[in-house]
Amino acid sequence: MLALQLILPRIGRGMEQDESELLALRREKLAALEKLGIAPFGTAFETFGDIAQVREKFAEDANFRVAGRITAHRDMGKSHFVDLKDGSGRIQIYLHAKELGAEAMEIFKLLDLGDFIGVEGTCFTTKTGEPTLKVHKLEVLTKSLRPLPEKWHGLQDIEARYRQRYLDLITNDQSRAVFAQRFVIVREIRRFLESRGFVEVETPILQSVAGGAAAEPFATHHKALGLDLYLRIAPELYLKRLLVGGFNKVYEVNRNFRNEGISRKHNPEFTMLEAYWAYADFEKIADLVEEMICHVAEAMAGSLRVEHRDAEGNVTRTINLTRPWRRARYHDLVRETAGADWFEISSEQRRERAKRLGVEILPQLADFEVTQHVFEKLVEEKNFDPLFVTHCPKELVPLAKQNREHPELVDVYELIINGVEISPGYTELNDPITQRQRLLEQSGEETQKLDEDFLLALEHGMPPAGGFGLGIDRLTMLLTGAESIRDVILFPLLRPKRLS
Repeated sequence: MLALQLILPRIGRGMEQDESELLALRREKLAALEKLGIAPFGTAFETFGDIAQVREKFAEDANFRVAGRITAHRDMGKSHFVDLKDGSGRIQIYLHAKELGAEAMEIFKLLDLGDFIGVEGTCFTTKTGEPTLKVHKLEVLTKSLRPLPEKWHGLQDIEARYRQRYLDLITNDQSRAVFAQRFVIVREIRRFLESRGFVEVETPILQSVAGGAAAEPFATHHKALGLDLYLRIAPELYLKRLLVGGFNKVYEVNRNFRNEGISRKHNPEFTMLEAYWAYADFEKIADLVEEMICHVAEAMAGSLRVEHRDAEGNVTRTINLTRPWRRARYHDLVRETAGADWFEISSEQRRERAKRLGVEILPQLADFEVTQHVFEKLVEEKNFDPLFVTHCPKELVPLAKQNREHPELVDVYELIINGVEISPGYTELNDPITQRQRLLEQSGEETQKLDEDFLLALEHGMPPAGGFGLGIDRLTMLLTGAESIRDVILFPLLRPKRLS
């Protein structure tokens, strides 16, 4: 017990200890455990389930085995109350030398907040009504060598929460809840689509031609083949190959990569759902997406009214997902906000009016891009309840089918909720001749940027189809009330931390 005599006098110094002293103290406790013959980084421990399952099955005098991290310790002299926590919840355990034995109590004294232990005990309820395990067996599973942040009150530095997500998940129940909800969202999307006959597929992440969207790709090189490759910016062109191959309903929950800016709504690596349905059109796709999002919201939260709250818990916005959702044409929405004559005035007049409306217009923007900037600022960012924007200009969506009555438009929707685009959906272009022309226009006539294999596939015949994309990160932000995409991605991309 020499190790204990060396350590215990220093414990009472509390807040006077700096970080180096705390780290040194934990190392001393580690050495003391090893001297006692205790493995400080233990082996498997058989439990009766996670903590939530134990609490659910809790019954007076029942015997359970459970494991978790020590998150609180109340020293009552000869007895001790300790909180154990895992990803499912928390349970209180009670330790006393009479039940546990003097030797095990000496081992317990070498433990700290943050350590993992496994215990076996008998259920009882305290006078305050707290379900508790009276421990008669204890096993050290992991000795933590660093203290948890802020005495278990969580990380206050937002950037530290993103850099050390593991600590954020340990100390921030709200953050953990957001990711638990994200898992439900993805699971329910899969259930919904599979119940309607869609099959999940996988398509290449490494692609020889970056296609399916207009974006700057990340480039790499395969040494063995001497081949330049790109991380995919979208799986669209490969999923359409599967339509050609005879799959009528396909979807993929996929990681996409775009070498572009970072913002509250953008991360260079993000998760998308893409799905394609042979013999459908954009209107059927809109019905499907509307039904799917409502299904997911009800499965996750039990409601179609989504409340967003500030840091103090006050409701800042309520989004109503009740069906049916509004549908309106792109040109009509622009006229409502930028003037009924917007499409009749000259290009220069549109630029001048955009500036008067407070929309910044760069000189190099094409005329359709000026209108799109006005749309984004005055329509998209100001609509919070669901809105399907339909019949957009063909220049915006080169992979969609032209409208028969108005060839300058394409049969598409853009679903806007909470001021951002959540999902684009198209009646897919299956004419290989027109598709080649559109892709050439998009690439600035650079033929080496064309995916010739995709165009070859179209020439073999792709059935009429509808398709859509859905941003999983943005949908999670919508349904959980998160204000930044970094709050719904476990490990968002950050600048390297500067060393002082």
